[in-house]
Amino acid sequence: DPTGQQFMSTQNLVKGRNWPGANNVIEYQTPTWGGFNATVQTSLGEQAGSTKNGRSDGISLVYTTGGLELRAIYDVIRDANGRYTDVYTASKDLIVGGTFTVDQLKMFAGYENVSAPDTASPSAPDKINHYWIGANYVLTPAWTLIGAAFHAKLNHDAGSASLFMVGANYNLSKRTLLYAAVGTMRNKGNADFGTEFDSPLPGHAQNGGYAGISHSF
Repeated sequence: DPTGQQFMSTQNLVKGRNWPGANNVIEYQTPTWGGFNATVQTSLGEQAGSTKNGRSDGISLVYTTGGLELRAIYDVIRDANGRYTDVYTASKDLIVGGTFTVDQLKMFAGYENVSAPDTASPSAPDKINHYWIGANYVLTPAWTLIGAAFHAKLNHDAGSASLFMVGANYNLSKRTLLYAAVGTMRNKGNADFGTEFDSPLPGHAQNGGYAGISHSF
Protein backbone atom coordinates (compact mmCIF):
# COMPACT_ATOMS: atom_id res chain seq x y z
CA ASP A 1 0.00 0.00 0.00
CA PRO A 2 1.55 3.36 -1.02
CA THR A 3 0.25 5.00 2.18
CA GLY A 4 0.90 2.16 4.60
CA GLN A 5 -2.90 1.78 4.89
CA GLN A 6 -3.68 5.19 6.26
CA PHE A 7 -7.28 6.49 6.11
CA MET A 8 -7.08 6.94 2.32
CA SER A 9 -5.53 3.74 1.00
CA THR A 10 -6.28 0.31 -0.45
CA GLN A 11 -8.88 -0.26 2.27
CA ASN A 12 -11.32 2.43 1.03
CA LEU A 13 -12.49 0.66 -2.12
CA VAL A 14 -13.13 -2.63 -0.32
CA LYS A 15 -14.66 -0.94 2.78
CA GLY A 16 -11.93 -2.22 5.07
CA ARG A 17 -11.97 -5.86 3.89
CA ASN A 18 -8.15 -5.97 3.75
CA TRP A 19 -7.73 -4.07 7.04
CA PRO A 20 -9.14 -6.15 9.96
CA GLY A 21 -7.04 -8.02 12.49
CA ALA A 22 -7.68 -11.55 13.72
CA ASN A 23 -8.21 -13.24 17.09
CA ASN A 24 -6.63 -16.40 18.50
CA VAL A 25 -4.03 -16.51 15.74
CA ILE A 26 -1.69 -19.39 15.02
CA GLU A 27 1.08 -18.31 12.63
CA TYR A 28 4.20 -19.78 11.08
CA GLN A 29 6.82 -17.87 9.09
CA THR A 30 9.45 -19.69 7.08
CA PRO A 31 13.11 -18.74 6.93
CA THR A 32 14.11 -16.74 3.85
CA TRP A 33 15.59 -18.82 1.03
CA GLY A 34 17.00 -17.05 -2.02
CA GLY A 35 14.78 -14.05 -1.44
CA PHE A 36 11.61 -16.13 -0.88
CA ASN A 37 9.61 -16.08 2.35
CA ALA A 38 6.19 -17.45 3.30
CA THR A 39 3.79 -16.93 6.20
CA VAL A 40 0.69 -19.00 6.97
CA GLN A 41 -1.92 -18.04 9.54
CA THR A 42 -5.20 -19.30 10.93
CA SER A 43 -7.64 -17.70 13.36
CA LEU A 44 -10.49 -19.59 15.03
CA GLY A 45 -12.59 -16.44 15.33
CA GLU A 46 -12.89 -16.22 19.15
CA GLN A 47 -16.41 -17.67 19.13
CA ALA A 48 -17.11 -20.15 21.94
CA GLY A 49 -18.36 -23.52 20.71
CA SER A 50 -17.62 -22.83 17.04
CA THR A 51 -14.54 -23.09 14.84
CA LYS A 52 -16.41 -21.69 11.81
CA ASN A 53 -18.01 -18.46 13.07
CA GLY A 54 -15.74 -15.66 11.86
CA ARG A 55 -12.84 -18.00 11.18
CA SER A 56 -10.10 -16.66 8.92
CA ASP A 57 -7.12 -18.27 7.20
CA GLY A 58 -4.37 -16.75 5.10
CA ILE A 59 -1.06 -17.19 3.36
CA SER A 60 1.51 -14.60 2.26
CA LEU A 61 4.35 -15.17 -0.22
CA VAL A 62 7.16 -12.65 -0.65
CA TYR A 63 10.12 -12.42 -3.02
CA THR A 64 12.78 -9.71 -2.72
CA THR A 65 15.85 -8.99 -4.80
CA GLY A 66 17.70 -5.71 -5.01
CA GLY A 67 15.13 -2.91 -5.10
CA LEU A 68 12.28 -5.23 -6.13
CA GLU A 69 9.71 -6.76 -3.78
CA LEU A 70 6.84 -8.95 -5.00
CA ARG A 71 4.07 -10.12 -2.70
CA ALA A 72 0.97 -12.32 -2.95
CA ILE A 73 -1.61 -12.63 -0.16
CA TYR A 74 -4.66 -14.88 -0.04
CA ASP A 75 -7.04 -14.93 2.89
CA VAL A 76 -10.58 -16.00 3.66
CA ILE A 77 -13.05 -14.83 6.31
CA ARG A 78 -16.21 -16.85 7.00
CA ASP A 79 -19.57 -15.79 8.39
CA ALA A 80 -21.35 -17.41 11.37
CA ASN A 81 -22.22 -20.43 9.22
CA GLY A 82 -18.78 -20.83 7.68
CA ARG A 83 -19.88 -19.36 4.34
CA TYR A 84 -18.76 -16.48 2.09
CA THR A 85 -21.86 -14.28 1.99
CA ASP A 86 -20.63 -10.66 1.84
CA VAL A 87 -17.73 -9.21 -0.16
CA TYR A 88 -16.87 -6.80 2.66
CA THR A 89 -17.21 -9.02 5.74
CA ALA A 90 -17.21 -12.72 4.76
CA SER A 91 -15.29 -13.38 1.57
CA LYS A 92 -12.19 -14.61 -0.24
CA ASP A 93 -9.48 -12.01 -0.87
CA LEU A 94 -6.51 -12.30 -3.23
CA ILE A 95 -3.91 -9.52 -3.43
CA VAL A 96 -0.85 -9.45 -5.70
CA GLY A 97 1.50 -6.53 -6.04
CA GLY A 98 5.00 -5.21 -5.83
CA THR A 99 7.30 -2.31 -5.18
CA PHE A 100 10.44 -1.12 -6.90
CA THR A 101 12.87 1.31 -5.31
CA VAL A 102 15.28 3.53 -7.26
CA ASP A 103 17.32 5.91 -5.13
CA GLN A 104 14.77 8.01 -3.20
CA LEU A 105 11.74 6.88 -5.24
CA LYS A 106 9.63 3.84 -4.33
CA MET A 107 6.93 2.81 -6.82
CA PHE A 108 3.89 0.65 -6.02
CA ALA A 109 1.42 -1.37 -8.09
CA GLY A 110 -1.20 -3.87 -6.99
CA TYR A 111 -4.34 -5.82 -7.81
CA GLU A 112 -6.99 -7.24 -5.48
CA ASN A 113 -9.86 -9.61 -6.19
CA VAL A 114 -12.55 -10.08 -3.54
CA SER A 115 -15.29 -12.68 -3.99
CA ALA A 116 -18.24 -13.92 -1.95
CA PRO A 117 -19.74 -16.83 -3.92
CA ASP A 118 -22.46 -17.53 -1.31
CA THR A 119 -24.02 -14.04 -1.50
CA ALA A 120 -27.79 -14.52 -1.27
CA SER A 121 -29.12 -11.47 -3.13
CA PRO A 122 -28.75 -11.69 -6.93
CA SER A 123 -28.47 -7.90 -7.11
CA ALA A 124 -25.75 -7.53 -4.47
CA PRO A 125 -22.14 -7.54 -5.68
CA ASP A 126 -20.23 -10.75 -5.06
CA LYS A 127 -16.98 -9.71 -6.79
CA ILE A 128 -14.71 -6.67 -6.65
CA ASN A 129 -11.73 -6.02 -8.93
CA HIS A 130 -9.44 -3.42 -7.40
CA TYR A 131 -6.28 -1.85 -8.90
CA TRP A 132 -3.81 0.76 -7.67
CA ILE A 133 -0.55 2.53 -8.41
CA GLY A 134 1.42 4.93 -6.26
CA ALA A 135 4.78 6.32 -5.25
CA ASN A 136 6.73 7.49 -2.22
CA TYR A 137 9.53 10.00 -2.59
CA VAL A 138 11.99 10.54 0.27
CA LEU A 139 12.57 14.26 0.06
CA THR A 140 14.77 14.41 3.18
CA PRO A 141 15.47 11.90 5.97
CA ALA A 142 12.40 13.34 7.73
CA TRP A 143 10.02 14.10 4.83
CA THR A 144 8.32 11.54 2.57
CA LEU A 145 5.85 12.58 -0.14
CA ILE A 146 3.03 10.20 -1.13
CA GLY A 147 0.81 9.98 -4.19
CA ALA A 148 -1.58 7.21 -5.24
CA ALA A 149 -4.55 6.32 -7.44
CA PHE A 150 -7.01 3.47 -6.80
CA HIS A 151 -9.86 2.06 -8.91
CA ALA A 152 -12.45 -0.62 -8.15
CA LYS A 153 -15.26 -2.15 -10.18
CA LEU A 154 -18.09 -4.22 -8.69
CA ASN A 155 -20.20 -6.75 -10.59
CA HIS A 156 -24.03 -6.94 -10.79
CA ASP A 157 -24.20 -3.29 -11.88
CA ALA A 158 -23.11 -2.16 -8.42
CA GLY A 159 -20.90 0.56 -9.90
CA SER A 160 -17.26 1.58 -9.81
CA ALA A 161 -15.12 4.18 -8.08
CA SER A 162 -11.73 5.87 -8.23
CA LEU A 163 -9.77 7.43 -5.38
CA PHE A 164 -6.93 9.93 -5.91
CA MET A 165 -4.81 11.15 -2.99
CA VAL A 166 -1.61 13.01 -2.13
CA GLY A 167 0.00 13.24 1.27
CA ALA A 168 3.16 13.54 3.30
CA ASN A 169 4.82 11.92 6.30
CA TYR A 170 7.20 13.72 8.65
CA ASN A 171 9.38 11.79 11.08
CA LEU A 172 9.78 13.74 14.30
CA SER A 173 11.92 10.92 15.67
CA LYS A 174 12.51 7.21 15.17
CA ARG A 175 9.24 6.48 16.98
CA THR A 176 7.01 9.48 16.24
CA LEU A 177 5.45 10.22 12.86
CA LEU A 178 3.27 13.11 11.67
CA TYR A 179 1.08 12.43 8.63
CA ALA A 180 -1.44 14.29 6.49
CA ALA A 181 -3.26 13.73 3.20
CA VAL A 182 -6.05 15.02 0.97
CA GLY A 183 -8.01 13.11 -1.62
CA THR A 184 -11.10 12.79 -3.76
CA MET A 185 -13.40 9.81 -4.32
CA ARG A 186 -15.29 9.59 -7.63
CA ASN A 187 -18.20 7.13 -7.53
CA LYS A 188 -20.15 5.93 -10.55
CA GLY A 189 -23.45 4.08 -10.76
CA ASN A 190 -24.51 2.59 -7.44
CA ALA A 191 -21.08 2.79 -5.79
CA ASP A 192 -20.98 4.71 -2.50
CA PHE A 193 -17.35 4.52 -1.34
CA GLY A 194 -16.07 7.30 0.92
CA THR A 195 -12.74 9.02 1.41
CA GLU A 196 -12.75 8.02 5.07
CA PHE A 197 -15.61 6.78 7.29
CA ASP A 198 -18.88 8.31 6.03
CA SER A 199 -20.15 7.22 2.62
CA PRO A 200 -21.69 9.67 0.13
CA LEU A 201 -24.91 9.00 -1.74
CA PRO A 202 -24.54 6.36 -4.49
CA GLY A 203 -22.84 7.77 -7.57
CA HIS A 204 -21.71 10.96 -5.81
CA ALA A 205 -18.20 12.29 -5.25
CA GLN A 206 -16.61 13.01 -1.89
CA ASN A 207 -13.53 15.03 -0.95
CA GLY A 208 -11.65 14.67 2.31
CA GLY A 209 -8.47 15.08 4.26
CA TYR A 210 -6.87 14.03 7.51
CA ALA A 211 -3.85 14.68 9.70
CA GLY A 212 -2.51 12.84 12.69
CA ILE A 213 0.37 11.60 14.78
CA SER A 214 1.61 8.05 15.28
CA HIS A 215 3.90 6.99 18.12
CA SER A 216 5.46 3.55 18.57
CA PHE A 217 6.05 2.27 22.10
